Amino acid sequence: MPFAPFHLGPGSVLKAIGGRHFSFMVFGDSQVLMDIEVLVRMDLGTPVLHGYTHTLPGALAIGAISTLSGKPLSEFVLRWRRIPCYPISWPVAAISAFAGTFSHIVLDAIVHADMQPWWPLSTGNRLLGWMGYEELQGWCVVLGIIGFLGVAARFVRNGRA
Repeated sequence: MPFAPFHLGPGSVLKAIGGRHFSFMVFGDSQVLMDIEVLVRMDLGTPVLHGYTHTLPGALAIGAISTLSGKPLSEFVLRWRRIPCYPISWPVAAISAFAGTFSHIVLDAIVHADMQPWWPLSTGNRLLGWMGYEELQGWCVVLGIIGFLGVAARFVRNGRA
C-alpha cells in the first residue's frame, strides 16, 4: 500500500531527538512524494512498483522537491491550524526531507523485491529479507511510540514541540 503510515515511526524519533531542528511535517511530505510513483504504477498495473524514485538519485530528487515544497506548505498548514511551532528554516527543511527520502528507500528495500535502492552504484538489493514485513512494521510502530513519548516529554518540558 503506498503512503504507509509506518514510515512515520522513525520520523517521530528524529523529531524527538531534533526538536526544532527537525520538521516532522516536511519528513511526512517526503514520504508521500516518494510513493506517488508507486501509486501511478499500481494504477497502470506495471510489474515493478518501486522504480526510479526508490533509488539513490530518486531519493535525492524527491528530497530536493520536498525541501522546496515542504517548507512553505508545512508553514502554511501549521499557521492555518494555529499550531504553535518554531519557524522551519531551509536547512531544517532539507535535513527533514532527505532523512525522509533516504529512510524511505532503506525501509522499503528491506521488504520489496522489485527495488534496486543503490542504483546506479549497484543493481542488487542486499537489504531484502533482512527482516519480515510484519517485523519491520512492528519496529516502525515501536519507534513511533518512542518518538511520540519523546516529543510529548519535550512539549511538557519546554511548552512547545
